[in-house]
Amino acid sequence: MAILHSTIRGDEKLIIEAARKRNVDIKLVDVRSEILRPYQSSIEFDLALERCVSTVKGMHATRYYESVGIPVVNSSQIASICEDKFLTSLTLKKNQVPTVDFALVFSLPQAKQAIELMGGFPVVLKPTQGSWGRLLAKINDQDSLEAVLEHKEVLGSPQQKAFYLQKFVQKPDRDIRTFVIDGKVICAIYRTSPHWITNTARGGIATNCPITKELADISKKASDAVGGGILAMDIFETEKGYAINEINHTMEFKNSEAPTRVSISGAIVDYCLQVIKTEF
Repeated sequence: MAILHSTIRGDEKLIIEAARKRNVDIKLVDVRSEILRPYQSSIEFDLALERCVSTVKGMHATRYYESVGIPVVNSSQIASICEDKFLTSLTLKKNQVPTVDFALVFSLPQAKQAIELMGGFPVVLKPTQGSWGRLLAKINDQDSLEAVLEHKEVLGSPQQKAFYLQKFVQKPDRDIRTFVIDGKVICAIYRTSPHWITNTARGGIATNCPITKELADISKKASDAVGGGILAMDIFETEKGYAINEINHTMEFKNSEAPTRVSISGAIVDYCLQVIKTEF
């Protein structure tokens, strides 16, 4: 089993330890040092687990190894949906999975109209790709909207000029992250913060969250919608019930094993072994 990486973090160290406990041979593949050329000698592993920090590097590596017959977890099909917040929202909506009201526009007049259709301010402006709560902006009024979009128009990359908007959700000082493997929730955490962004990378505190039937059901529906695999669902508690905010296909989990008392790393390795058995 290979771990495709661009750096070895605490999460990958936990996966390596879990694999060794199961007598699984691990090959560490730093994709930054690889030549992805389909004319090389035979590949010396049965499955690749994609754990790159860089979404771009991880996606290219995944597609390469799939093309030469190596199964990759998660697959490029799953990753292509989850790495794009707009595509994730479209997929959830298409499959009737509760999610946050959203729109994507390319100009200020359309942004104003979309916000009106969503019921007005506040809204959250996000890049379609990104993690750790970076480059998010809570837009409270028209003046803020005009200022932020002007900055993106003048200073942003082409990707930043696609304006992905979500209705701001009034919620407790927390959200929920469920860890879902092959459609089953293995554990969940609350991420609590006085800030409206609750990512643990931004200081959110992780505590155990009991898994209810409703939480398990929406997580499975979202997992089925994007194709399964190893996922983490970011979920809001709203007045109308749970709603999926985002889906992560290479989630961090090192801060979640202790509060949940669940070996997420072990479950990841077990799933990879299950895929190997299915493939071979």
